[in-house]
Amino acid sequence: MLYFHNDYHDACHPRVTDYLQKISGEQVNGYGVDPYCQSAAEKIKRLCDNEKLAVHFLVGGTQTNLTVIAATVRPHQGVISADTGHINVHETGAIEATGHKVLAVPTADGKLTAKQIDDLVANHYSAEDAEHMVQPGMVYISHPTELGTVYSLQELTEVSQACRRNGLKLFLDGARLGYGLTARGADITLADLARLCDVFYIGGTKVGAMFGEAVVISDAAIARDFRYIMKQRGGMLAKGWLLGAQFDALLEDDLYFEISRHANAMADMLRQCLKDLGVPMLAETVTNQLFPILPDDVLAKLKQEVIFTEMHRVDESHRAIRFCTSWASQPQQVQLLCQRLQELMK
Repeated sequence: MLYFHNDYHDACHPRVTDYLQKISGEQVNGYGVDPYCQSAAEKIKRLCDNEKLAVHFLVGGTQTNLTVIAATVRPHQGVISADTGHINVHETGAIEATGHKVLAVPTADGKLTAKQIDDLVANHYSAEDAEHMVQPGMVYISHPTELGTVYSLQELTEVSQACRRNGLKLFLDGARLGYGLTARGADITLADLARLCDVFYIGGTKVGAMFGEAVVISDAAIARDFRYIMKQRGGMLAKGWLLGAQFDALLEDDLYFEISRHANAMADMLRQCLKDLGVPMLAETVTNQLFPILPDDVLAKLKQEVIFTEMHRVDESHRAIRFCTSWASQPQQVQLLCQRLQELMK
């Protein structure tokens, strides 16, 4: 079988494994207070060009999202998100379970705009019974989005400005951040994120780590009690050094960015194949996620040899699916998939 359904079906990059093996005999403090977490945090601060940032490590994306949101918004507040946002669609009500409503906004490409934020806030406060409704307190975006699209620096700057003029915190989900930062035409850097967001995270689980996400906080109010919230939400790992060590390895010699570029390059190979075959796309992407729309008869045969993610029906005989390349995808795997698509689409 060919695996193109996600970017975390491989364990972790060999250099991460080697690093963990190298330090396995050492004894260090737990709960993220160890030399490896400190070293990884310092690397992140340098990449963000900001030594005042707070950096913490958690295990997974959903845990990170609910912990950040619980640490940031007040009990009567909600989180503005694209309707396709991960917190709205794929987290089993985790955010609502923390007591915060997701304020979903319809989007065509998975990206929120400054105008949508301004309009939602204006509509809320113009209502006579505003205090009877959930107050917007945060904006949640992803880079890349759930549809594989990316923000430009101008778009992110406008979103950040909208948040600041409306008194909202800006939180960027970076579960696939490496793929977004290294995409063709991308003009956002880690330093930009540290400057424009109140909090964001660098995803490891989907970008070469066995597991782990690095939360980067620029807002002092969020940072002050963040470890308390981590502990309360079950996010303070006793063997926290396992997280720090993985990021320490991934951020050495730009490995994180190198393997992210590789995943995008593999996606570009597949993207060109689909384009040559005249396959329409649900969304135009430049990252490692592709959303082709294929005939049912082709999909019925393809799923016998390829594992992919089914999205939704487009019409009576076509369905959108997702192919996802990863840091571990190999050219020969992409070539085999292209060859099979060419045979089926004749």
